[in-house]
Amino acid sequence: MSENSIPPCPACHSIYAYFLNDSLCACPECGHEWNPSAEQAAEKEATRVLDANGNELHDGDTVIVVKDLPVKGAPKAIKAGTKVKNIRLTEGEHNIHCKIDGFGAMGLKSEFVRKA
Repeated sequence: MSENSIPPCPACHSIYAYFLNDSLCACPECGHEWNPSAEQAAEKEATRVLDANGNELHDGDTVIVVKDLPVKGAPKAIKAGTKVKNIRLTEGEHNIHCKIDGFGAMGLKSEFVRKA
């Protein structure tokens, strides 16, 4: 890595990080030490979204709801077996954004769907 490619500190987000040796970086403000390549691998792993069966989901996938889901403000629940097409993955607790016929746009948790 070059001097310009040092990532900011993952603990305090300081831009003054420096290399200790070939594989470790350190932060002079908080004292945190980390391996940038391990951080990138962990970040990539954290962004993976898995369905109820452990299959990885991607933007544009079709999923099926695995249990009845009550919807605030709606007179009925989303029934198990409802097919949802063209999902979009987002950050946060409700990590699937989609449109469901009869309900409109909403967020779902990936733990309540399975890949179709």
